[in-house]
Amino acid sequence: MEYDVKVISDIVNKVISACQSEDSLVPVGVSNRHIHLSQEDVETLFGPGYTLTKKKELMGGQFACNECCTIVGLKLRAIENVRVLGPARKSTQVEISYTDARKLGIAVPVIDSGDIAASAPIAIVGPKGAVYCKEGCIVAARHIHMSPADAEKAGVSDGDYVSVKMENDRGTIFEQVKIRVDESFTLEMHIDTDEANAADIKSGDKVVIVKRYK
Repeated sequence: MEYDVKVISDIVNKVISACQSEDSLVPVGVSNRHIHLSQEDVETLFGPGYTLTKKKELMGGQFACNECCTIVGLKLRAIENVRVLGPARKSTQVEISYTDARKLGIAVPVIDSGDIAASAPIAIVGPKGAVYCKEGCIVAARHIHMSPADAEKAGVSDGDYVSVKMENDRGTIFEQVKIRVDESFTLEMHIDTDEANAADIKSGDKVVIVKRYK
């Protein structure tokens, strides 16, 4: 029996490509505006001795809370019913999108979650009180959560950066996507609602890693 070498080669290349793509696929989680609170601010907003209550489990030991607050910008423009995430942190942080920032009338930097130095001021209003944060409001830089096994499979390490592509009608490529690795993480890329809407992405869609660099 004679075989067409070109046909076989094409099939093998397609299989290899498909396998490589499958290894590089990352589910997307679209992150809406939310608040992380210190315990001190939890008690100011909800009352002395108050403990946040769990609504939904998230990765890394975090959870969406039943509690919501109102955030207020410098021009007294407000957004209501912003979800609090628990557990309480060392420092209060508010994560919003650029669209939210324009509504609030504030200039907000794009920085890594947890890095609030030189971030924007914001006020938070709860049912029992209010807090004014001189810093803490950010647009979170896009990133990918990975377990160590996921990182090894993808050929990346904690702190590396990758480019990813959404292969839909918009054909969007996201650059400078930071890798975050921890045993408690589930594989997921986090982008905000502005990025998701521009690229026609919803939670659960998958992107493919197309470039890795340190």
